[in-house]
Amino acid sequence: MAASRLQIRALNKADLPLVTAWARAEQFAPGRGDFAIYRHTDRQGFWVGCLDGRPIGCIAGVRYNAEYGFIGLFLVQPEYRGQGYGRQLWCHALAHLEGIPCIGIEAATDRIADYASWGFVAASPTRRWQSIVEERAPVEGNASGQAAAAEGLSLVEGPAIPDAAVQAYDAVREPSPRPHFLADWLHHPAGTVLALMDAAGACHGFGRIRPCLLQRGEGWRIGPLLADTPALAARLLEALMDRHPGVVLIDAPGANPQAAPLLQQLGFTVVGESLRMVRGVLPAVPLNDVYGLACLELG
Repeated sequence: MAASRLQIRALNKADLPLVTAWARAEQFAPGRGDFAIYRHTDRQGFWVGCLDGRPIGCIAGVRYNAEYGFIGLFLVQPEYRGQGYGRQLWCHALAHLEGIPCIGIEAATDRIADYASWGFVAASPTRRWQSIVEERAPVEGNASGQAAAAEGLSLVEGPAIPDAAVQAYDAVREPSPRPHFLADWLHHPAGTVLALMDAAGACHGFGRIRPCLLQRGEGWRIGPLLADTPALAARLLEALMDRHPGVVLIDAPGANPQAAPLLQQLGFTVVGESLRMVRGVLPAVPLNDVYGLACLELG
């Protein structure tokens, strides 16, 4: 079998530019610095497949904890597809996650049946939304800003954001707590992180925007974006976009029925769709406060 020629090894730092270029070519719109963070999340869960020492594919199989794992960044170069190499990478990632009660993936629409044959079932659709944001004046006086002020909340940026409060807010709104990933993600210097805080130091929403590589040119990706209400999500969205005009993307879970109307109201349009699938029992966590996913590559 052709796949028997494939050697699978751990991804190293020198591989990051190549894997980033592959993801860019596939229109994943990778953020600058994303893959280094993925590698830190589970140092044993990111691999490349090589033929005669030459990388031709990659995959991530990340253990967030003993209860939840995620497979993503599954790529094989076009000229090597259909030869069994992808299957070998896939089996390698599954073996790494052996014993994890729940494994998630983000499935392209043309791969849903393939993943279903491995026992994965639909959890929630995901839609990628895009907006072209022009430079504009600050939004402190607009409706969403007034909504935040009326609820006694202040907008806090970057190093001033209390980590513990954001981690606590995120932990009850995601399938699994992700302290190491989130700490790396929110402290990365690329882009901007904002949070809505009350006078007692409790978080009521937060979001990050980061530079990303489009197939042609560059843009911005927002994620994660979590908030108590659509008005507060709008406050965060507008403040993030004000700081970074241009092409802006956000991946919103269909499980939050309030996300699509809000994004439409703010001028976003759908440019892509995928399906979150799981094998095992997904923790029963409502996604009504989740308006943007951190990334599709790692869930």
